[in-house]
Amino acid sequence: MLPRQAAPVGSSRVRRASRVLLALAAMAALLSVDLPDAGAAAPLGVTARAEPDAGADRVGALFAGGLDGGHFCTAAVVHSDDRSVIATAAHCLDNPDSTVFAPGYRDGKAPYGLWKVTSVYMSPRWTQGRDQDEDIAFASVSPVTGSEQVEDLVGGFQVAPDQSTDVTVTIVGYPSSDESPLRCTNATSLFSPTQRRIDCPDLSGGTSGSPWLANGAVAGVLGGYEGGGLAPEVSYSAVMDDQALELYREAAVAG
Repeated sequence: MLPRQAAPVGSSRVRRASRVLLALAAMAALLSVDLPDAGAAAPLGVTARAEPDAGADRVGALFAGGLDGGHFCTAAVVHSDDRSVIATAAHCLDNPDSTVFAPGYRDGKAPYGLWKVTSVYMSPRWTQGRDQDEDIAFASVSPVTGSEQVEDLVGGFQVAPDQSTDVTVTIVGYPSSDESPLRCTNATSLFSPTQRRIDCPDLSGGTSGSPWLANGAVAGVLGGYEGGGLAPEVSYSAVMDDQALELYREAAVAG
């Protein structure tokens, strides 16, 4: 058999290949421009400032009474029938009557207003014995001023229990010493059958209640074992079980 002849440099085969390569390069350049830069491409396990975007604005700080009271925990808006429900850690709602929520809070400003906690939904095993496996809560909020519901302004996350043991999540939360939120993405592992663990630096006090977002849905909140962890490099969440899902459903239809 005669050897296959190489195509001449100016042949149509080469020109077609060149056009394909140029098209692919142009597509790659276009995709790189269109990709969101809000932490999605950050290296795993690296904590950085969470820049404002549609997702980060659904997360906010919890304050004692008002912005002058200092923020002490984090919460996130979740989807509900009356568009007024947030998710956080149960231990963040010890004093719900004086707690207000500021979604999208940054640098002393609450761009979407303040929202007072009006109803709380948590497991009896938490209220009666502070069971760390039930350190997940939902709450209804109403505007301090105005009539719109919080989800109408910032949208709401879906809730997604039953995640794989090594699901990768993104955490967005407010350390009490910072005036803007931090973001970290990493794979998780099961610390126990009822507790999930993640390695992310600098998630110190104030990040309790931060949503653990799996593909953009809340799969847990920072809390649980040791109140979410005693060291800022390692954090925990109670596994979102049937009890937590029932609490969410109760909150979501209560309005």
